[in-house]
Amino acid sequence: MTTVPSTGRKTPRLRADDWIAAAFDLLTAEGVAAVKVVTLCQRLNVTKGSFYWHFADINGLFEAMSAAWTAESDAYLRGLTELGAAPPAERIEQMTRRLVDHQTWARESAVREWARTHPVVADAVAQLDNRIFEVVQQTLTELGLAPEDARIRAGLLVYAGIGFVESRGSLPTPNPEQIHKMIEVIFT
Repeated sequence: MTTVPSTGRKTPRLRADDWIAAAFDLLTAEGVAAVKVVTLCQRLNVTKGSFYWHFADINGLFEAMSAAWTAESDAYLRGLTELGAAPPAERIEQMTRRLVDHQTWARESAVREWARTHPVVADAVAQLDNRIFEVVQQTLTELGLAPEDARIRAGLLVYAGIGFVESRGSLPTPNPEQIHKMIEVIFT
């Protein structure tokens, strides 16, 4: 039997994704100002060398976070688009339900706040908002709305969703039944 020499390592080797996940947890809980190398190292119980193994600096981490958030959002939108067999109204309802999911809302809200001070993140948020708008507009067109009506109602839904993210906590959170009724109002 061969034995492997101990490296003295107390924690498992971290991957870039581990740093990104920890940074998102910190961003969501405390805001972008809390995302610092020292704080992350303390939370992950590792040295700064571990951080710099993966990222040149904090901006490198921020860029990786922005890319990860964009990829996560793109995957979600692809999933909605690939639900072609599902009725379009169900796709719209799934999108609105996602907004009331606490974890999704918390991250979305934190990223939007971060976008106010970071141009790369602001660009990613703007691109995502436009893709969401396109998906919603296309879905409404599939429901039989004329292109101009679909555009107006897509705007109403997307703006309402962004407003919900921004005002969460100060307004009541709708339950699934209320979400369904809100969607019915859009289509009547």
